[in-house]
Amino acid sequence: MGTALYPTLSASPLSSSNPHLPPKPVTPLIPRLTTRRSLLASSAAFLSSVPLLDLPPSAAALPPPSSPAPSAPAFFEIPGSGGVKALDLRVGSGETPIDGDQVSIHYYGRLAAKQGWRFDSTYDHKDTMGDPVPFLFVLGSGKVISGIEAAVKSMKVGGTRRVIIPPSQGYQNTSQEPIPPNFFDRQRLFTTIFNPTRLANGEGSTLGTLIFDIELVSSRHS
Repeated sequence: MGTALYPTLSASPLSSSNPHLPPKPVTPLIPRLTTRRSLLASSAAFLSSVPLLDLPPSAAALPPPSSPAPSAPAFFEIPGSGGVKALDLRVGSGETPIDGDQVSIHYYGRLAAKQGWRFDSTYDHKDTMGDPVPFLFVLGSGKVISGIEAAVKSMKVGGTRRVIIPPSQGYQNTSQEPIPPNFFDRQRLFTTIFNPTRLANGEGSTLGTLIFDIELVSSRHS
């Protein structure tokens, strides 16, 4: 009943125009009753049935070229320092001071035995204009604890270095510099380092361990 949805292939004039040529295939017409929704459904079904091909990924999908990860900075022992370990936070571009030079530094001083308690900082020492005042000393004079001298002797002006100073290179008495200007900070520092009871218990190897962040501001030949 009704009209056929597809035309008859033999009715094509191309197939009978020349009997010596093979008949040209005729693409069947899409029936009018086919809807857009059915086309989409059939396309999706076709794509889902096609096996995935092992094709190279596109350039956009490729990961960025691998580059060697930069090595993390590490502490190193300063030669001839008696065990002072240093970590360069910023390498300076100026000259390296020598014994007899007057140097100026900024520092944060912390005590390892008190969970890193900061007992002094030159950034808290302000002049009349409110600017931080650096700490001045003559390199090699022996007035400053050995660990700081060892650190500064191998720095360049403009550099910043974190140093771990063992007790043997730290405070040996209460007159060595740098000395906290605040009385209570000074008392807490020295009563911890020179605590007789704890020293008698064999804690001397840890009580006086210091951590200093040192910035070498300038160096001047005398």
